[in-house]
Amino acid sequence: MVWTLPNLLSLFRILIIPLLVYLLTFPDRYSALLAAALFVFAALTDYFDGYLARRTQSVSDVGKILDPLADKLMVASALIMLAALDRPNEPSVPAWLVVVILARESAVTVIRGIALAEGIVMQAEALGKYKFILQAFAIVALLVHYRYWGLDFFAAGLYFLTLSAVVAIWSGVNYHVQFFRLRHW
Repeated sequence: MVWTLPNLLSLFRILIIPLLVYLLTFPDRYSALLAAALFVFAALTDYFDGYLARRTQSVSDVGKILDPLADKLMVASALIMLAALDRPNEPSVPAWLVVVILARESAVTVIRGIALAEGIVMQAEALGKYKFILQAFAIVALLVHYRYWGLDFFAAGLYFLTLSAVVAIWSGVNYHVQFFRLRHW
């Protein structure tokens, strides 16, 4: 059950991260739009891998781990690059916000790893999916960064990123509560 189409889509998301990071080494508008388009494409594969896994009844333990891992790597890579990106006379993503989001991602990954070692598979929950959707909106807007059609994509991106951080913390607490309930503590 490892080489199913849904799992291959998750692997694809992981494999495009180097290209996304490379595009973010250039602070120009064209590279920003290409990076945003690539991220949108990758985020869409996240939807399709889950849909296909359920539709073809090919949900697997590997997929339950690989899908959220691909999401975390994609989000972490984009956020780290966005916080480090130096665009002349332009604001950047606050590093503290990236740290909060990545700390939650790390904590959830650790708790899921401990659960898995104990034979408990904790799959992604709905709140985590909403968090990813908010993060995807935020990251796409932050990748676009510049003003187009009178819209301040950077400001919109920061709004969605802040909202996603709140949902991320809430979701992280839920994962920990679920873990302790499953362990009967």
